[in-house]
Amino acid sequence: MTAHFTSRDGTTLAVDAVGHGAPVVLIGGAFNDRSTVAALAAELAPHVTVVSYDRRGRGASDNKSTDYRVADELDDLAAVIAHSGGRASVFGHSSGASLALEAAAQGLPIDRLAVYEPSFAADPALPRPPADVYDRLTALVAARDADGAAELFLREVIGLPGEALVGLKAGDAWPFLVDMAPSLPWDVLVSEPWRLLPPERLAGIRVPTLALYGDGTSPWLSAAARAVANTVPDAELRVLPGEDHTILQRPHALTPLLVTFFEGQGPAGS
Repeated sequence: MTAHFTSRDGTTLAVDAVGHGAPVVLIGGAFNDRSTVAALAAELAPHVTVVSYDRRGRGASDNKSTDYRVADELDDLAAVIAHSGGRASVFGHSSGASLALEAAAQGLPIDRLAVYEPSFAADPALPRPPADVYDRLTALVAARDADGAAELFLREVIGLPGEALVGLKAGDAWPFLVDMAPSLPWDVLVSEPWRLLPPERLAGIRVPTLALYGDGTSPWLSAAARAVANTVPDAELRVLPGEDHTILQRPHALTPLLVTFFEGQGPAGS
């Protein structure tokens, strides 16, 4: 069943809940909505109550803000947690992981936190997007050039090679990506990938945290997951063999680790 909750600024959020037990909120990253985490929700539902929502400006959630602010997305998550019983655990993927970490750092009522390949920049030896990428992205969205915004994000933030981008634009998934493009500035803003992650941004997190990455992912993303494990005081790191950033398409690879962790049975896999 889909419910609709109102955030602080009047934005209406579409929220699904399935399963039984303690609530776990799922937060997708760029180009993601409730549909892209639905398979993971189904895997987890026999063990916990899974709450998934469309982040503002995508899917069935609207956006009442006139600007892009991380604070608005934190308000949205706070509203989802409030309507889920007042406290919840959280799993975030990519920029959704970055948002979840920021929420925990800001003291939202989060019991346990699992993050898969957050989209921070954490290795000074690796290339980063130019500092003006956010301004250029928001300008394209303001001009209603969703194709251009999606292409810019994939090319300069993700680093997708030209040939791969051409193939993606010719595929069946491109209209879905373009439809999500107006929400991309939030994904960029929460991660600020043009600058190195300041350690103090995570050092104040005081909840048990599980940092995950696949050994087939990019060095940029694996470095971010390791930084979380090395910086958050009560954090551990797990590496998933053979997996990469598209793990939401293979939720069975995540389920055992997440169930063990969210059920509070100590370190994942112990």
